[in-house]
Amino acid sequence: MELKCLLMWLLLGSVKGNKPEECPDLPRTEFADVTAETYPVGTKLYYECDSGYKRRRGQYPGIQCQSIQQGASWVYKEFECIDEKILLSMAPTRELDITQKPERKTQSSAHQKRGNLTEFDQKDFCGPPKTIPHASLSLNKQYYVGQVLHFKCQSGYDKRSPTSGTRTCTKVNGKIFWTPLDLQCTNDSSYNDTWPDPSVSLWCPVQIVSGSTYPPSSSSVTLPVTAVFLVLLIIPAVFV
Repeated sequence: MELKCLLMWLLLGSVKGNKPEECPDLPRTEFADVTAETYPVGTKLYYECDSGYKRRRGQYPGIQCQSIQQGASWVYKEFECIDEKILLSMAPTRELDITQKPERKTQSSAHQKRGNLTEFDQKDFCGPPKTIPHASLSLNKQYYVGQVLHFKCQSGYDKRSPTSGTRTCTKVNGKIFWTPLDLQCTNDSSYNDTWPDPSVSLWCPVQIVSGSTYPPSSSSVTLPVTAVFLVLLIIPAVFV
């Protein structure tokens, strides 16, 4: 009885330990595109059909990165984006004949992904999802520990270096956080932080008068002359 309880405890502990840990909300970075090359196990992504295209009724647009014996792989459901005009004109019988074909194609693509991931030894990460015609991946709102995101300033907002950088969702001492990102996309080439540009002089220009290195100020010139005149008057008075 005790052995059974121990085995159940170990099993539950391992299942709980394998559950992906969620990252906090990603800090917003304006005028930057965000991409990822790999995704931790547990990540869910969703396809969206382009304008003018729709998915077939009953198809699920989501995919998930799951752990398998060979490493990690995306699990795909049958999904495709069809031109709205063609989709409306199709007869129900014709629709059934076509929906059976992508399923076999999807399975072969999944196996191909597993092979690629094995080559790169990505045991806990999935590579980029496959491309589906007339569809794109929606912006991911939930990330998991280990996720690395690549940021790049959009065209026109890359006037200040650096123009690219990365953030990693990491866990240290039980705290999950995103690493800092040294990136500020701007379209102002003269923009800088609080520090002045060392190439720009901060000294005010001084007008040079011929024969003198002092600014042409009547007060600054009159003061020394007046002082000398008073000294000449005081010295004779002292000896009288």
